[in-house]
Amino acid sequence: MPKFPLPEDQLQGIARWIRALNASAYDLNLPGDAAAGERFFFGQGQCGSCHMVHGRGKANGPDLSGIGRALPLRELEQSLDNPGSGVGGSTPSCPGWAWCPQNPWAVVNVRLRGGSTLRGYARSQTRHDLQVQTFDGRLHLLLEKEYESVTEEKASLMPPLKATSGERRDLLAFLSRLGGVTVGAIPAGGEPVSPVSMDRILRPRPGEWPSYNGTLDGNRHSALNQIDTGNASRLQMQWSYSIPYFLLETTPIVSDGVMYVTGPNQVCALDARTGRQIWCYSRPRNSGPMIPGDAALGAQRGAAILGGRVFFSTDDAHLICLNALTGALMWDVVMPDPPGRYGATTAPLVVGDLVIAGVNGGDGGIRGFLAAYKATTGELAWRFWTVPKAGEPASETWGGGKAIDVGGGATWLTGSYDEETGLLYWPTGNPFPDTDGDDRKGDNLYTNCVVALDVKTGKLRWHYQFTPHDLHDWDATEPLVLVNARFQGRDRKLLLQGNRNGFFYVLDRVSGELLLAKPFVTRLTWASGIGADGRPQLIEGNKPTPGGTKACPAVRGATNWYSTAFNPVTRLFYMMAVEDCSIYRQSKMGGYVPFRDPSDPPKKFLRALDLDTGRIAWEVPQFGAPESNYSGVLSTAGGLVFYGETGGGFAAVDAKTGRTLWHFETNNVWKASPMTYMVKGRQYVAVASGGNILSFALPER
Repeated sequence: MPKFPLPEDQLQGIARWIRALNASAYDLNLPGDAAAGERFFFGQGQCGSCHMVHGRGKANGPDLSGIGRALPLRELEQSLDNPGSGVGGSTPSCPGWAWCPQNPWAVVNVRLRGGSTLRGYARSQTRHDLQVQTFDGRLHLLLEKEYESVTEEKASLMPPLKATSGERRDLLAFLSRLGGVTVGAIPAGGEPVSPVSMDRILRPRPGEWPSYNGTLDGNRHSALNQIDTGNASRLQMQWSYSIPYFLLETTPIVSDGVMYVTGPNQVCALDARTGRQIWCYSRPRNSGPMIPGDAALGAQRGAAILGGRVFFSTDDAHLICLNALTGALMWDVVMPDPPGRYGATTAPLVVGDLVIAGVNGGDGGIRGFLAAYKATTGELAWRFWTVPKAGEPASETWGGGKAIDVGGGATWLTGSYDEETGLLYWPTGNPFPDTDGDDRKGDNLYTNCVVALDVKTGKLRWHYQFTPHDLHDWDATEPLVLVNARFQGRDRKLLLQGNRNGFFYVLDRVSGELLLAKPFVTRLTWASGIGADGRPQLIEGNKPTPGGTKACPAVRGATNWYSTAFNPVTRLFYMMAVEDCSIYRQSKMGGYVPFRDPSDPPKKFLRALDLDTGRIAWEVPQFGAPESNYSGVLSTAGGLVFYGETGGGFAAVDAKTGRTLWHFETNNVWKASPMTYMVKGRQYVAVASGGNILSFALPER
C-alpha cells in the first residue's frame, strides 16, 4: 500500500471518517443542541408517542434509551429517514439463553374467531399461539383456537422524519447521546402511577397474584375455589418454563394474564396460560467477596409490579425498574448508602407509589436497613436502620461494644402492610457476630424483631423482639401474616408468625401487644416459655461455648423463610416445622455444626396450628433430609393446602384433616413456595421446582 502524499489534517480527517463508519453515534460528539432535540422528540416530533427514553414516553415501539451507543451514525440516520429499512431501536429484552422472537415489532392484522380484528405488533408467534401488542399498550395473549388469520403489513408504522435541517441536527445530537440508563434516580416526567394501579395491589382483582404473597397482608390464603377437595386428584401439569439456575426461590406474580418470574439477576414475563415467554431481562451475576451469603449463590425471591412497571433486586443490592410491557430498563438505583458488603434477594413490596426493599448480608457484618423508593423515579423516600448508630435511641441495647457498627439486622424477607393502620410490618435478621455476644451485650435492637413503621415516613411506631440477644442465628425473617379475627373474646387485628426460635406468636398489630406464644416443636431447649412481659424465659446451658453446646432448635430454625398461611374458615395456621438441634460454638464468624443422633434423626412436618391455643391440630410427617425442603404452603378457599414434600413431591392436602388428596413427583429439591391464579375462568397453581416453573390446572372441559 503506497504512502498517501496528503497533509496531516486531511489524513486525520480520513481516519476519523473511516472510524465513524463503524463507531457508535454515541462516540462521535455530534454537533447540535441536544436539549432542543429532546424537546422536539417529546413535543413537535411526537417520537415519544411510540418510543420510551429513560422512562418517558410510550412503549409502542422500541425503547431508545441506549440507541446512541447501539447504532453507528449512518444507521441512526437511516432509521429516521427510511424507517422501513429494519434498523434502529432495540428488541424487547431477551438474554442469549432464552427463546427470542425474530421481529417483535412486525405490524400485523389479526382476525379473531367471531369476526373482530386486532392490529398491532406481533411480539411473538408460534404455530400454537400469538402475542399481539395493540397500539393502546395492551398485550393480547391468544391461543391458536382463538384467531383465524394473521396478516403482516410490509410498510413500517413509523413515518419518515419531517423536520427542518436544524431540528434534524438537534434530534440526532439528542439521540446520539443516549448511551443507556445510568445508575441513579431519574428525573420526574415519566408516566405517573394511577390510583387504579395502586388500588389493584391493595385489593387484587379476583384471580390475580400481584405481589410476593398475593396480598399485602402476607397471608397465602387464596379465595379461589375452582380446585377443591372433590377434584384436586385430577390436577394435571399444564406447562413448564426453565431458567438456567439449579434452585429457584422465586414466587411468580400474575397480573393481566402475565406471569413474572425471577432467577439470579433475571426477570422473565410469561403468558400465564401457556408459559410462553414474552420477554426476559438479564444482567451478569456478580462475584467476589463483596457479594454476601445467599445473594452470592444466586438466590432471588421474586418481583413486584405497579401499573406498567416491574421491580426486582439484584445480587449487588441494586433495585431495578423495568417496563412491564417490554422488559426495558427504566431506572436502576444502588440501595446501600454508604456502600458495604450488602446483597439483595428480597421480592420488593409495593405500597401506594412506594417500592420497599431490604438487604441481606447480616451474617457477614453489615448495618441492616429497609428503604422505600418512588416508583416513578427511583428516588429514595426514606430509610430505616435496623441497627442504630452509637448515641441514637436503642443504641444502649448494644452494651457500648464495637459490634454495633456492623451489627447485622438484615431485612431480606418481604414484609406485610395494613391499609387501615397505615403500618408496614417487616421482619429483621440476627445480630452479628452470630454466636458470640461478648461485644454486643444487651438485647441488640432492632435485630430479630418485627418493626411496625409508618409506611409514608419510615418512622418506627412499635417493635417486638422475638429473640433478644440472639446467639443461635434465629433470624425473625419468617412471614408476617396479618388477619382480622375474633381472639380471646374480642375482634382484633392480629399478626401471626411461626418463628425460627420454635414459638408461634400472636400479636395485636395495632399496639404490638403479645397475646399468645406457644411452642410448635418439641425439640426446644433454650426457653421454657415466653413470659407475660413478652420476653423468653431462658434455660441455662444453651449458650454457645468455644467447645460447642447442643441447643434446639437447629441453626436452620424450627422453621424458616418459607411461606405460611391462615384459613379463616378452619382457623388453622399452616406451616412447615423442623424438629432438630445443632452444636453451637462461640465464634466471631458464626460457629455451628449439625447435631446428628442416628437413633433420633431430624424430622420435618407440615403442621396445622389452632389459632386460639397454638396447639397442633394435625400434622403430616415428611421423609428425607429436612434441609432438602424449603417449600412453604398455599391455602385456598377450595379447602386445600398445597406444599412441597420432602423428597420432591408437590402435594395437596385437605385443610381440615391433612389427608393427602393429590401429589405430583418433581424429583427436585425445594427452595420456593406455591401460589395460585386464574386466567379466563380457569384456576392454576404454580410453583418453582429446581430450575423450572411448573403450572397445574384441572383438565379443560
